[in-house]
Amino acid sequence: MTTDTSAAPLLRTGRLPTPADVDRWQAADRAARPRRLAALRERMRAEGVDAYFGVRRENTRYLTGMELGDGEEKVAGNSGQFLVSADEVVVLADSRYTLQAAEQCPDARVEVVYNDLYSRWLEMLAALRPVAGGDRVHRLAVESGFVSHLTWRRLAEAAPDVELVPIDGWVEGQRATKEPAEFERIASACAVADAALERLLPRIVPGVSEHELALALEWEMRTTGAEALAFDVACLAGARAALPHGSPTDRAVSAGEVLLFDFGAQVYGYRSDMTRTLFVGEPARRDREIYDLVATAQQAAFDALAEAVGRGDAPVGRAIDGAARGVIEAAGYGRNFGHGLGHGIGLATHEAPSLGRQAPPAPLPSPTVFSVEPGIYLDGETGVRIEDLVLFDLAAGRLERLTAFPREMTVVGG
Repeated sequence: MTTDTSAAPLLRTGRLPTPADVDRWQAADRAARPRRLAALRERMRAEGVDAYFGVRRENTRYLTGMELGDGEEKVAGNSGQFLVSADEVVVLADSRYTLQAAEQCPDARVEVVYNDLYSRWLEMLAALRPVAGGDRVHRLAVESGFVSHLTWRRLAEAAPDVELVPIDGWVEGQRATKEPAEFERIASACAVADAALERLLPRIVPGVSEHELALALEWEMRTTGAEALAFDVACLAGARAALPHGSPTDRAVSAGEVLLFDFGAQVYGYRSDMTRTLFVGEPARRDREIYDLVATAQQAAFDALAEAVGRGDAPVGRAIDGAARGVIEAAGYGRNFGHGLGHGIGLATHEAPSLGRQAPPAPLPSPTVFSVEPGIYLDGETGVRIEDLVLFDLAAGRLERLTAFPREMTVVGG
């Protein structure tokens, strides 16, 4: 089926965020933090660690409420880093962030730290009550994937009697299972992105550049509910659509070629992610066939997920990847689909769970949200990807596509 935007407007579902939504989400996050922290502390007890040192921006917001923008941690010093002990959360902040930390983290103790973390490190650890019991912190869990080797060495030197325990994925694993208010924000971000692309369609004509369209799409999202972009907009025409993560250039769009958009909005910290491959004018037969194949592969993944939900079984991510990949491989394009089928999304654009060939053999968490995005890329010729976000809730028997923009072949610029 082909959707021709010159004939009729597209229909959108979903609702854009309101101030009342933001107030409700803020309250929901604060109410959820004790449960999130209790789950982390239980993991800490099981692993025999006394305290937790967190530095990842998304984990800071999830557990403490303090918000840092994308990349802001690079200039924030130690601000936003945090410690979790048996009975409190300590948020580090310098003078630029103390008022923000006090406002956003009312249930935490704010510790003013400015270029003196290492000299005060032993003192701060001594003030913590160990989760595992005892008189002091002996073992400290550290988010090792987000700490430099130099920082690790200095922390070890500052408290030589404290064992630094490298950990990976503890909080990220918690974040993979979503709460109702998290679903709402992701769905709202999808609605923002859906509506933005629809409004952009009349501006897609031969001669307009990739860069102009990317900027216009960003403007549409930022002026109708997005506080930020989930990531930089990708707008790739013709042969450049074979770049799965390419960046827009001044190249002009021409009639008869594909136009791939990969983009997402951010709403109160949570992101959307969608890809649509449109056709500028009448599509070439090859491009039409590839589009139909990618759509069939995506539907195979949806069908596999629906079957699992119907049986009451949690599927394995790599099996869902296999359902889509098998369609593409059977058509002879297996080597042209190099990335995984999907990824989780929430406070980060790419997070657990994974739906790929190398995904863990464990069943998918539930409830959660992830992308389903098969693609075929012919170097120097063309590229097609279709990406939707899916809400998966096994207990509720719920499988819902959050991306509302049509999946049918869409022709623009006619």
